[in-house]
Amino acid sequence: MNTNASSTRRFRALSGISGIAGVLLLGCSFAINNGPPPDAGPAELLRFIQQHSAAVLAGAWMQALGPFLIVLFALALVHLAGAASRLSGWMTFFGAAILMTVSLIEITFYIAGLNPGPAALPGALPFISLKLISAVQHLYFFIAAPALFCPLGLILVRSCVLPRVFGYLALVLAVAFASLGVIYLRHLTLPDWVTSFAAIQALWWLAASIALIAGRSSVPDPRK
Repeated sequence: MNTNASSTRRFRALSGISGIAGVLLLGCSFAINNGPPPDAGPAELLRFIQQHSAAVLAGAWMQALGPFLIVLFALALVHLAGAASRLSGWMTFFGAAILMTVSLIEITFYIAGLNPGPAALPGALPFISLKLISAVQHLYFFIAAPALFCPLGLILVRSCVLPRVFGYLALVLAVAFASLGVIYLRHLTLPDWVTSFAAIQALWWLAASIALIAGRSSVPDPRK
């Protein structure tokens, strides 16, 4: 029993560290890669990539690794709750795959945007990439975030892995992201305050990671 408890405690600690590291990497990625000025033209975009290409690449790497570590943390929560074989567990896995796919697509356009494009149309490729990034951001709101937070929230509400308030907050976040995605669906470029709302989910992951490390090890909740 002592060995099992120690192993579980170690697993919780490593999982929590993964979540914290993922949030910190995401924060750093956005801090060093603020993006070009709003409504920048091709000439301005060319100047931007000449001056900030290294920061964009570093931010892209962090933005790829950050969600990966957060997804590992989410899957660890499913495992600790004993929900891996339940529908809610499988839906969490599926939601995590959607989230990673959307994130990687956006990062691909970050890197593609560093290419100045053909000599006949300088700055055309960065301009197109910027528009594609705006399009991909819609996916995060109306499918990627809700697809992960909704089933994960249901699992946490019915388990004792974390305080149940985290489960309810996850469900609120799922509804909030889905609602914003639908409300602003006709906006080709999401307003700044909407995209900034995504930072709230980072606070949830950070708080949940800390709570997992600080909380007591426990067996999965027997309720189905």
